[in-house]
Amino acid sequence: MSFRCFVLLLFVAPAANATAQWQRHVIDDSSRGADGTRLKDVNGDGLPDIVTGWEQGGVVRLMVHPGAERVRKPWPAVTVGTARDVEDAVLVDLDGDGACEVVSCCEGDSQQVRVSWAPADRSRLLDAEAWSTAPLPASLNVTRWMFALPAQIDGRHGIDFFAGGKSRGSQIGWFQAPADPRALAEWTFHPLRPVGWTMSLVSSDMDGDGDLDLVFSDRKGDRSGVYWLENPGRDVASPWIEHAIAGVGAETMFLDLADLDSDGLEDIVVATKPAHVLWLKRLDRSGEHWKSSTIPFPPMSGTAKAVSLGDLDLDGRMDLVVTCEAAASPLHGVSWLSCDGPPGQGSWSPRPISGSDGVKYDLAPLVDLDGDGDLDVLTCEENRGLGVIWYENPARSPGAGKVSK
Repeated sequence: MSFRCFVLLLFVAPAANATAQWQRHVIDDSSRGADGTRLKDVNGDGLPDIVTGWEQGGVVRLMVHPGAERVRKPWPAVTVGTARDVEDAVLVDLDGDGACEVVSCCEGDSQQVRVSWAPADRSRLLDAEAWSTAPLPASLNVTRWMFALPAQIDGRHGIDFFAGGKSRGSQIGWFQAPADPRALAEWTFHPLRPVGWTMSLVSSDMDGDGDLDLVFSDRKGDRSGVYWLENPGRDVASPWIEHAIAGVGAETMFLDLADLDSDGLEDIVVATKPAHVLWLKRLDRSGEHWKSSTIPFPPMSGTAKAVSLGDLDLDGRMDLVVTCEAAASPLHGVSWLSCDGPPGQGSWSPRPISGSDGVKYDLAPLVDLDGDGDLDVLTCEENRGLGVIWYENPARSPGAGKVSK
């Protein structure tokens, strides 16, 4: 389920005031080094819940959406497990019992993927003692794990997942679920491609053949850039053919997929150091032909970290949200850009979101957290202790229109 927007607009609101302030709300600031936010509805209420790994704190925490009336206060949360050097955490029901586990990736000296098993009894979701955590033996000391992406890859048993690491000898590959997903020793890792530093992993049918391929960004090394790996179909043990998209040799960071120019084809945008977005315009449905162009980050930004696509001002056109690291004051860590015409023809105007608070931001999924019909910005800040936070989109005032789930 996508959480870009979980409401149905009953009528269209006026466009946002471009200079309006985005108010920051704290979801959780209880530990240190919040490092990424991933979304999924874990309790079946139709609202997006969040999981985050806290790298310096060595814990993984689940935050449960409290409903629109309490969403501006800190959310109910639980530590689902410990994970030294945790870099990423994602929610997925591995054993098919209806409860979402947490898969966390650990880098540094830990070099393991850990599974935190959720309580089947949803009434104990926020009970830390009801969770149990153990490492996947097949992940131990293979790489400094950076990111994981749940996906049904082989069509058998439970959900599998892609994962990638960083540093010398690292791989992007996939973990194959056994008949009993709780038998962790029976999970198997299948390497797919060497990698310098895994950033994004995104599943999408890139060639229109009906199966999910893997899009990724590699930040470091001679083969850095944005690529996709072609799912071989029924025989997933066969080689996954690599296709270069763009940015080869560049320091490409987090990416997003969406139709930026409304031509019916899914494009890619990727934050790229030092401070620009690469817009990779898809030219046909083969996945082989792309046009690359550059969109500068706003002035007074830190260095590029992530980019997300969505219509923030409700004008019917896609906007960009960008996040930064190395954004010490007076630099800005989170901003958005709107285009005054068709992308590639119009000019992009920068707008502030975070101001100069914070230093190192991460992923910034766009999701309507307060149920008012516009997309808010969810993110986290790692260095100054802001924690997991969201910025309230001022596009719709409280009385601008009613919404329903």
